[in-house]
Amino acid sequence: MPLSALIAGLATGLVLGLLGSGGSIIALPALIYLLHIDPKSAIAMSLGVVAVTATVSALDNWRRGLVDVRVALVFGLFGVIGTSVGSRVGLLTPVVIQLTLFALVMYAAAWRMLKPVRVTAPAAGGLMYADDGGAAAIGGRREFFSPRMGQIALLGIAVGALTGLVGVGGGFLIVPALVLLSGIPMKTAVGTSLAIVAANCYSGFAGYMGNVPVDWAVMGGFTAVTVIGSFVGARFSTRLSQATLKKAFAWFLVVVATYILLKNVF
Repeated sequence: MPLSALIAGLATGLVLGLLGSGGSIIALPALIYLLHIDPKSAIAMSLGVVAVTATVSALDNWRRGLVDVRVALVFGLFGVIGTSVGSRVGLLTPVVIQLTLFALVMYAAAWRMLKPVRVTAPAAGGLMYADDGGAAAIGGRREFFSPRMGQIALLGIAVGALTGLVGVGGGFLIVPALVLLSGIPMKTAVGTSLAIVAANCYSGFAGYMGNVPVDWAVMGGFTAVTVIGSFVGARFSTRLSQATLKKAFAWFLVVVATYILLKNVF
């Protein structure tokens, strides 16, 4: 495997470990442009890589009490439904459309990272805040069986469909949604997001498997390097500035998305 691909694999894991999202956004372009994998096969393989890596990271977070199992089950269950549909649509969608949508998702992710949501609730409702995508609390209560859980389910279907269609895990949407809709702290949202991303990616990979060729040797090697990167990222996640990381990663996404559009569309 080329050195550039090894570095990309490490970067994929680092981003997942640090931010709980963004792994597929690195893995897919690396497989296409560094390892010259056919785009549809690359979508399937990136889903497989991120599924395994997110599982390892999610289990590590679960052991540390940073996964909200009930929220993960609701979001993940509906996400798997959406991913199953999205992967079937993805098999029929022209590659140029998939890559264009992928680039647009990258721009959206970059915008989300550069423009963090800040929310303040009425004084009577207790404190609720999200600083740079940070922790949120709603009067110390979590309302699991409420309209907000219905919103989480609907978002799960939407994110899952996006995962299956273009091969992104959707963590950049899941993390802020969990913080704002369910009121769980940022660290728990990241851990919970990893569990949801894993479920979505397994479902998406299953949808593509058997319909597109998969280079198991390349996928296995890339996955191994990515898992190592995820452990390193998780260990440094509490020591590095999340705001600085997000801004740097956001501009990286803008550059890569622009390259994809210029190479495949214009």
